Amino acid sequence: MTSLIKTEWLKIRKYPAFWGMAAIVTLSYPGINYLFFRGFKNLMEHGKEKATLVMKMLLGNPFTFPEVWHTVAWASSIFVFIPSIVVIMFITNEYSYKTHRQNIIDGWSRNQFLAGKLIDVLIISLITTAIFVAIALLIGYVNINEGSHNIWEQSNYIGLFLLQTLSHLSIAFLIAFLFRKAFIALGVFLFYKIAEKILVLIAMFKANDLGRFLPLEISNRLIPSPAFMGKFDAEGYKNSLALINQHIIYSIILLIITWTICFWINKRRDL
Repeated sequence: MTSLIKTEWLKIRKYPAFWGMAAIVTLSYPGINYLFFRGFKNLMEHGKEKATLVMKMLLGNPFTFPEVWHTVAWASSIFVFIPSIVVIMFITNEYSYKTHRQNIIDGWSRNQFLAGKLIDVLIISLITTAIFVAIALLIGYVNINEGSHNIWEQSNYIGLFLLQTLSHLSIAFLIAFLFRKAFIALGVFLFYKIAEKILVLIAMFKANDLGRFLPLEISNRLIPSPAFMGKFDAEGYKNSLALINQHIIYSIILLIITWTICFWINKRRDL
């Protein structure tokens, strides 16, 4: 295991595109949350006095503890496609430069090679989650006087965000693993992401919401819209919260299926 991690680190360290995309991830997550935060602050501070008071009573402050965990997780999940692109670039780079063959020549088994890629996906998911946690804590502490001091009450969204990220990145990995070429894999992934979103919307109104079982949507349902949005559809919000546990199970099952397919293909395909 240590050897796998060291080898993967040597590959990442000399891969400029990885660091460039990592920088984009590091900037985009704080950026989107700052935009949401400043937009909410401006609305509360510069609205008409009576209207602002009514909105505060209705919406509360989604950027205070403990609700900030949910709000920041939801906002950050919008950009989960960026670390997905990092994963696609990283695995297709293995085939572009034939380093996967060199690993086998150097004595790795096929399963060890794929286990190294699984470690990469897990590490990127953990780093992305760590960024989310840092942002949530920062925004929460900035607004701590306006909310509850029970900081960790909704910190379960840390685990939900990690599972969602890992699920998305695993699907991105499978697509990259199937197509091997970066341009094709990126095109397929982005096309599917858009197509699935359209299918989910259609199924919501025409097919008894069966779109919730589509691969990306399964983990998307782990993090419903924030509580302040739920004020406009209380029943729908309550139902989405009630279904989280089911989607945890679905997401874990999908992860197992995704990586089982990867290992199965890896055993049978030519190098």
